[in-house]
Amino acid sequence: MARPGRAGLKEQRYDRQLRLWGDHGQEALETAHVCVINATATGTEILKNLVLPGIGSFTIVDGNRVSGEDVGNNFFLQKSHIGQNRAQSAMELLQELNSDVSGNFVEESPEKLLDNDPSFFNRFNLVVATQLPESTLLRLAEVLWNSNIPLLVCRTYGLVGYMRVVIKEHTVVESHPDNTLEDLRLDKPFPELTEHVQDYDLEHMDKKDHSHTPWIVIVAKYLTKWFNEKSEQLPKSYKEKEAFRELIRQGILKNENGTPEDEENFEEAIKNVNTALNRTEVPRGIEELFNDDCCLKLTEQSSSFWILVRALKEFVANEGQGSLPVRGTIPDMIADSSKFIKLQNVYREKAKKDIAAVGNHAAKLLQSLGKAPESISERELKLFCSNAAFLRVVRCRSLAEEHSPNSCSKDAIVSHMDNTDSEIVLYLMLRAVNRFYKQHGRYPGVYNYQVEDDIGKLKSCLTGFLQEHGLSVVVKDDYVHEFCRYGAAEPHAVAAFMGGAAAQEVIKVITGQFVIFNNTFIYSGMSQTSATFQL
Repeated sequence: MARPGRAGLKEQRYDRQLRLWGDHGQEALETAHVCVINATATGTEILKNLVLPGIGSFTIVDGNRVSGEDVGNNFFLQKSHIGQNRAQSAMELLQELNSDVSGNFVEESPEKLLDNDPSFFNRFNLVVATQLPESTLLRLAEVLWNSNIPLLVCRTYGLVGYMRVVIKEHTVVESHPDNTLEDLRLDKPFPELTEHVQDYDLEHMDKKDHSHTPWIVIVAKYLTKWFNEKSEQLPKSYKEKEAFRELIRQGILKNENGTPEDEENFEEAIKNVNTALNRTEVPRGIEELFNDDCCLKLTEQSSSFWILVRALKEFVANEGQGSLPVRGTIPDMIADSSKFIKLQNVYREKAKKDIAAVGNHAAKLLQSLGKAPESISERELKLFCSNAAFLRVVRCRSLAEEHSPNSCSKDAIVSHMDNTDSEIVLYLMLRAVNRFYKQHGRYPGVYNYQVEDDIGKLKSCLTGFLQEHGLSVVVKDDYVHEFCRYGAAEPHAVAAFMGGAAAQEVIKVITGQFVIFNNTFIYSGMSQTSATFQL
């Protein structure tokens, strides 16, 4: 028996994730280079979840030596590593998880790199910063923001997890929304579909053909009858849809006794009335993209995403007659193979024609911008058109804006404080802890003897932060006590959870698939809840 080739072995190894993000997603992952700052428990857990699915390469930046505390909460450090460089020690063990991944380390603190060589971080597709002091984080965030490098901040503090995505603009073609409706165009049938449906004569068919006619054709046929006999409008209300179902039900063949035959395709048509009669329209989110300045004012620097959005806008205004390109897929259904394939081909051919039309608009736009026609590939164009209804753009605020008293999201914070135990309280406490560190050069309650004294100091820091940012909110003393008891510990259980969540966001950014959160994620290990906030 022949051994599977390298490509076959890769498919076997990554089978489950290839079903999620496809070959092109895996290719993006395998060519990416990610930097993780600090090989803490949180940092190594993030890397574990990137190395296993096959990230191309990673670099750990960490100037610290391995301590006994590190060995106690980090599975990628061993007792024998104590005293050695933490970045190198973690990198060696992480690389053992996947031989296809290239690991590197830099034995230097991020502060020194920012002082001596800030452009060092420009070589990465994305930077993950874990357990960084606020001052260093703000410096790093500014460098990356100015260079358009995505930053993911991740922190484990006691039983609290925190993540912040810092990215100017993230465009998503394959957002993979849940529970999408099929794009059947039964309310606005295109000429080829109308012609195909007209070829069916349900009233003069033999029993076999009648019971194997695709349900889409049945609904389309009876919709024509509805328009002719009942109303010029689609059935909308429950009463109208019930009347339409009854119209279809009357079309089921009857035997010599007048009893309806068991025709599953008609039952399928009746069952799908709700979803089949959805209106064909351009979603509001896509209309917003059409009116975005990036779409209206294309330049030589415009990305292929925005050029395609403009091409799509022009298609909708012209060939599409107010509709997006046909998606070109139909669901499985009860029908004989030849009828199903013919119907499937009607949709596929229409989709191909629409893709070509969008492609023509894109080619003209590329030419007007002085860009090469091949700068947008056929695969990219096809993927874009088949996902045209689900495009997403995420724009995050910079960390500097969030941290400035003049531009912080006061209203968003106050609105969430209706619940005094909202996860937003944990965010406020983390900001107070940062203030404590800035004033005292350490975190509160690191040693048991400090806890009692630090409660008052942390409360003072919290009050100062709230006043400085004009936040008239009340935080329970219980939270101040709890954060002092945490002592800035990084429990592995919370770090592992955050590692999984953070790696997921990294993969979303790299593959350009699924939708990242915007922009702050808080996890509470106390209540086992999480929340996202736009701050």
